[in-house]
Amino acid sequence: MHRIVYCRRVKGGDCYSTDPNVTYTSEEAEKAPLPSTIDSLITEFGRMLIIRCLRPDRITHCVLNFVTHNIGSKFVEPPILQLNTILEESNKRSPLIFLLSPGVDPAPKLQQLAEDKMMAKSRYYTLSLGQGQAPRARKLLEAGMKKGHWVFLANCHLSISWLPELDKIVEQLQTAAVHSDFRLWLSSSPTIDFPISILQIGLKITNEPQKGIKANMKRLYELITPEQFQRVKQDEKYRKLLFTLAFIHSIVIERKKFLQLGWNIHYTFNDSDFQVSENLLAIYLDAYDKTPFDALKYLIAIVIYGGHCTDEWDMRLLHTYIDSYIRNEILEVTYYKLSSLAYYYMPRDGTFKLYKDFINSMPTTDHPEAFGQHPNADIASQIQESKTLFDTLLAVLPQKSSATVEKEVENEVAKAASEMLKLMPHQVDIAAVKKYMLIDTSPLSVVLLQEAERYNTLLLNITTALNDLLKSIEGLVVMTVELDELFKCIYEGRLPYAWQRTYQSLKPLPAWFQDLRQRINFFNSWIESQRQPIIYWISAFSYPTAFLTAVLQRTARKDQIGVDQLSWEFEVNKAEDKYLSDTDDGVYVNGLYLEGAGWDRKQGMLCEAKSMELVTLMPTIHFRPIEYKKKLTRGLYIAPCYYSSIRVGSFIVAIELKTGSMPAEHWIKRATALLMNLDN
Repeated sequence: MHRIVYCRRVKGGDCYSTDPNVTYTSEEAEKAPLPSTIDSLITEFGRMLIIRCLRPDRITHCVLNFVTHNIGSKFVEPPILQLNTILEESNKRSPLIFLLSPGVDPAPKLQQLAEDKMMAKSRYYTLSLGQGQAPRARKLLEAGMKKGHWVFLANCHLSISWLPELDKIVEQLQTAAVHSDFRLWLSSSPTIDFPISILQIGLKITNEPQKGIKANMKRLYELITPEQFQRVKQDEKYRKLLFTLAFIHSIVIERKKFLQLGWNIHYTFNDSDFQVSENLLAIYLDAYDKTPFDALKYLIAIVIYGGHCTDEWDMRLLHTYIDSYIRNEILEVTYYKLSSLAYYYMPRDGTFKLYKDFINSMPTTDHPEAFGQHPNADIASQIQESKTLFDTLLAVLPQKSSATVEKEVENEVAKAASEMLKLMPHQVDIAAVKKYMLIDTSPLSVVLLQEAERYNTLLLNITTALNDLLKSIEGLVVMTVELDELFKCIYEGRLPYAWQRTYQSLKPLPAWFQDLRQRINFFNSWIESQRQPIIYWISAFSYPTAFLTAVLQRTARKDQIGVDQLSWEFEVNKAEDKYLSDTDDGVYVNGLYLEGAGWDRKQGMLCEAKSMELVTLMPTIHFRPIEYKKKLTRGLYIAPCYYSSIRVGSFIVAIELKTGSMPAEHWIKRATALLMNLDN
């Protein structure tokens, strides 16, 4: 963390400075007093700019406060969904469109409304769209328009090919003879394929679920009737395991708020998963005197919730949660702790009301530890939310401006493009690489050649695009769509998508360009030295999997064994890198960052991260190929290593790290992983 000094000039030129650590480290930095007399000198918007620089994770809270103070709280508080009121505002020609949010199903409330309006028995029809449902939907609409039915077509996003026909039907609604009681209800997840004309004509409804473990558990217990609560013979077991199921479901749903530290992939877990699990629990408890925990774990973790998971590391996390809560201790240990926090535990068994009262006593705001997460996980996800906020603001900025402003923007972009061309590294000398390959005949030299060719292609594309852009600004060539996008990216500091085809990166354009120059320097120094590096900067490789495979191939040739018989052994270096020397027993690798944990260099093991330390640079690691054998994993955490912080699709290798004083399950819930590249 850099020390920041606030300075204010007064008479005589004196300068007063204050260390802003109090503001920087405050849990609610947007409310903390600013150093010296700054508070009295700036507006609320000015304070927001300072918080933007010091604590980007708190900027969304600043924005909420700013909106509340200046235009009113109604713009930040979601209204309560009142279908009765919406129905009164609707008419027979305008569809009512539910924009679906994860975990929210409007069908039960709509069914209840239909019953209240005496439409449910023979005048309310619902159909979930999908393959082969178009003819039935067409018939329902034709009958509904004539007889005044309510027709609910759910999940329109699953029938994209039929939406153009639905668009025509809605268009005909505007002029055709339609029964006055007819209402067309639609539901769809957000998709770019949904017809714009339907959205323009229709009444849009969205209802996001209440957030938090407490809110989710309250909602789940509303789905259970008092009779259902008493239906199982082994009633105490059922009540305790039901509470556990509700807690698991709430954890699984709410964990998505941690973004990349939550789930690698965004899954649509919903209340039906809980209801099926609850029904399964009741059946098994009635069928067996001894609780079949293994069967319950398998069906809940693998079949019901696991049926959503397509990522092996997400599946490992789900298994860890299920193993932590579906166990005999839940039934036998009084006040069994569900978290390291004091207020999450198994309540004393009792009536339906007792369990609901206990849920009402739970905290409204969830601490990250409730999920097994470090407080830093909240900060990381809030920084990402702030980035999304600013990206959205940039996207909605007006594109038109005065000629003077446009000229200034063009000059800025031209200056930035010229500077990039001036600093552009030279292409890697392919002839020198091929000459080096005569000296080094190992598979690593082939990887070097492949990397050189990829980077040369990238450098050529960048140089060509920048030169064309400069010509376009001068009016010498036509400004194409691609050049216009490049113009915007340079002005906004964004990395153009076309330049990410060689390797994925989330860095802003200036940081990415600096990183690119360092990568080229790494490969040039390798070629110029005419020898393999002692330490490999693994992040420099655009395709590190090929590099690691080449290391395995080198060992396989040396030891005369098959590559498929080799696996990895890892040793994190405790000494300084200057003491390392050449080795043909694997490779030394650096450039990896640890996310979700800290690293005790002296002990060579995982430890808790310091507050606000989101990533830790790992020491050099020795990747040593060994003949495959069943290894003991006790005391080891298998950390997935990803190419970037967008974990889905960027997995490279699994690295074993010593767990330290905590078990591996602790770090699994922390989503601890290694990253090759950061976002800044």
